[in-house]
Amino acid sequence: MKAFNRVFTVVVIAIILLFVVVNMILAADKTDGSRQYRVEISRLAREIEANGSADISECVYVTNIERYGEKFYSTDSDYVIYEINGELYRFDYNSNGYSNKTYFMGIVNVVLGVIATLFIAVMLYIKYAILAPFERLSSLPYELSKGNLTTPIEEMKTRFFGKFLWGIDVLRENIEQQKQRELEMQKEKKTLLLSLSHDIKTPLSAIKLYSAALSKNLYSDTEKQQKVAESITEKADEIEGYVSQIITASREDFLSLEVDMGEFYLSELIEKITGYYREKLALIKTDFIIGKYKNCLLSGDLSRSVEVMQNIMENALKYGDGRCVELIFPEDDECVQIAVTNGGCMLGKGDLPHIFESFWRGANAGNIGGSGLGLYICRQLMRKMNGEIYAEIDGDIITVTTVFTRA
Repeated sequence: MKAFNRVFTVVVIAIILLFVVVNMILAADKTDGSRQYRVEISRLAREIEANGSADISECVYVTNIERYGEKFYSTDSDYVIYEINGELYRFDYNSNGYSNKTYFMGIVNVVLGVIATLFIAVMLYIKYAILAPFERLSSLPYELSKGNLTTPIEEMKTRFFGKFLWGIDVLRENIEQQKQRELEMQKEKKTLLLSLSHDIKTPLSAIKLYSAALSKNLYSDTEKQQKVAESITEKADEIEGYVSQIITASREDFLSLEVDMGEFYLSELIEKITGYYREKLALIKTDFIIGKYKNCLLSGDLSRSVEVMQNIMENALKYGDGRCVELIFPEDDECVQIAVTNGGCMLGKGDLPHIFESFWRGANAGNIGGSGLGLYICRQLMRKMNGEIYAEIDGDIITVTTVFTRA
């Protein structure tokens, strides 16, 4: 706002200087009254000398021509007397040319005043209707970053930020919900881990007792020793089961992916993807080919579907050869398939069963950043939308296909 105030002050000063300079230039212009009326009088004198009369209807400075007579010396105007063809003629004139200069200066000042007023009014409107409300909004991202999520964002009278405020409020609600879900998830995880830890203690204690008994040769009978060994194995299997539950809970329950089911057109999804990636791929000199498709109504969540396609596209850009990325649409009467194809794949076919697992990264990852969650999230989302996703490898070409259900 301070920067705008400085600009506003400079503009106002510039307008005032413009007024002063224009009026000084107009006031200094003396060409009107000093010589121009003499030119008109000389022309009229020549015309009278030639024709005996003259027409002053088009004159700017000469207001009257009086031939010598009773009223010859009766005038309040400036005048010049000429002798033409032996007779005296009085030429009345106005050196200001009917005050044309004053009239012109008035028009110029009015026009400049109107322009200056409109300009200042627009700048004040921008200041109070746009910049001032936006300055009050500038603290919102900082408040959100600090975790101040409970207070709803108030609406403003101005409509310039209606959609922005709505979006920020939705973002606040989503962050708050995710925070609550994360807290609930952490609570459930801790409860699960405590429960499993308690359950593990029982078979572990039994194993310790059996081991101590065996080490002290308390069981001399071979048959008894065999039963003890089998009991140890049984308790070890029980512990292994608990450990598997812990691993599963740690790997699979860390994401809460919600889907808002609805209907959307295939063209909407493709437009959102191509709208972003066409320019991005053009900048990195990668061909982006979009095959022909028949527009139809799909069942699912449009925003989540965009997220799925973006994850696939990002993988194609990170792990592909950068030459070409192609969207193709295999024909299917029962569902709609969207396939993303790119070259430069270094995965083996044996890796295919694992690429949709959480935290799994192939040998082609190298030093490329990533979490190993992209395709895992894609599969979870597609299945929640009653769809599917799968991948195929043919030489160095990989094709990841999403399957959507028709609405």
